Amino acid sequence: MKTQELQLLYIFDAIMTERSVTRAAERLAMTQPAVSNAISRMRQIWNDPLFVRKGRNIEPTSYALSLWDQVGGPMYALTNAVSATQFDPANSKRKFRIAANDVIVEMVWRQLIELLEREAPGVDLHAVPYTPDGTYDDLREAHVDLAVCVLNQHDHSLRSTWLFEGGYVLAMREGHPLAGKPITMEEFLEARHLLVSMSGDAHGFVDSYLDQKGQSRRIAATVNHFSIVPQVLRETNLIAAVPELISQDCGFVNGLWMGELPFEVDPTSMYLVWHARHDRDPGIIWIRDHLERLLRDRWHEIMTTSPCGRHLKAV
Repeated sequence: MKTQELQLLYIFDAIMTERSVTRAAERLAMTQPAVSNAISRMRQIWNDPLFVRKGRNIEPTSYALSLWDQVGGPMYALTNAVSATQFDPANSKRKFRIAANDVIVEMVWRQLIELLEREAPGVDLHAVPYTPDGTYDDLREAHVDLAVCVLNQHDHSLRSTWLFEGGYVLAMREGHPLAGKPITMEEFLEARHLLVSMSGDAHGFVDSYLDQKGQSRRIAATVNHFSIVPQVLRETNLIAAVPELISQDCGFVNGLWMGELPFEVDPTSMYLVWHARHDRDPGIIWIRDHLERLLRDRWHEIMTTSPCGRHLKAV
């Protein structure tokens, strides 16, 4: 392979990873015009447009995706072999931005801050609101370093590790007409529902299941965080399908009746997600390893020892 073609492959790999000429230029320490000129040379050599603009980002053509399938792995390995750096937690002044919902923040943030105070006192930790679609763009555009979330998008630019999975339970106030007995599907569909939606869309995992069955429920209200759910349920006749993880919390279930859904929904898996640019970043690896360990340990602790939970079998 000619030296010029190898250089173009490095630039091509950066563009495919970043999905942005601007971010690729920053990653490669090049000017944007230089990257644009390189794209022109790629198009001539490989006889394909390679990229088309979509909003602020660019989308690869089918040929570009096929090419990256072939060269992405070798380029990644070669880059990793020569790009290792150092991270000293005791003296670092870095800031880590992590996208997560309020359940995850309540679950591990205190423990994570205590860890930083002990081992990395100069490191700052910022929680960023999670949204189903926006968080993936935030990862690609380097607005956040990590995300704890459901993985409903994946491409070569994102990496992930599985954390845990959990199902759903039904929650309502203790004096609700439907409380204290198994609920039928008809009763469930006729009830007024509360949904936690980070995007504002009145459609969740339960609704996806109902769609498959040709059924639907009435979402009478949505909220954008879980902490308000108990108060709303205690003071209204709304019912809610909530993750079993938060149903183990004594403060959450106080004054509520918790029961089974009238159907089985597949468990939802949670992942720790990051961008490929951080694969060899020792600082990200350090915080990622600690966050992964804390999340797994806390999930196991909550699901197996909570005095208010049903002590479901841990995975």
